[in-house]
Amino acid sequence: MVNMHVKLFPKDKNYILKGVQEASKTALLHQLVQEARVGYERAYNPLGLEDRTVHTIRHKKHFPVVHLEQLYNELAGLYRYRYGSDQLEFIFDGTTHEEKYAQEWARTFGQWARQLCQRPLFTKAVLEATVLYPEERKANLATARLRAQISQLFEFKVNKRKGIVDLSGALTNAYA
Repeated sequence: MVNMHVKLFPKDKNYILKGVQEASKTALLHQLVQEARVGYERAYNPLGLEDRTVHTIRHKKHFPVVHLEQLYNELAGLYRYRYGSDQLEFIFDGTTHEEKYAQEWARTFGQWARQLCQRPLFTKAVLEATVLYPEERKANLATARLRAQISQLFEFKVNKRKGIVDLSGALTNAYA
C-alpha cells in the first residue's frame, strides 16, 4: 500500500536526498554558525580585539539552531529543486546512494555557507539568531533578514502553493 502523504517512490532519489538532508541538519547548521563566526571576525573585527560581543561569539559553545531550521529547509529544497531528479544513478565505487548524496549535499551546503558568510549582514544575522540573542524577539527578526538575503542571492522564493519560484527566469517552478 502506498502512503498517500509521501508523494515519492521509496527508492526515488529525492526521497533519499530529503532523508539525508534531514539527518545532517544539525551538524550543517553548526557548520554555518562556525562560518558566520569567521565571517564576523573578518568583517567587524579585523584587529582581533575582544569586547563583550566578540567574547560571546568566540567562547559560547552551546547555542540553539532552531531559528535557522526554516532557512535550512529552504536551502535543502532549493538544492533538490536545482540538482535533484527522480532517477537513481549507478555507483561503482562501493558507496551507497545515501553516502554519496550526503557528501554532495554537505559539500554544496558548505560552499553556500562560505559564500553567504562573506556578506557581513548575513553573518551578523546568523549570530544574532543563534549565539547572541537566541531566545529574544531579535532572533525572529534576524531569521527574516536571513531569508530575504538568501532569496535575493539565489533568486528564488518559496510560495506555499507553487513551491519554489525561480525569480531569475532561468528555471520553472517545482515543489520543495
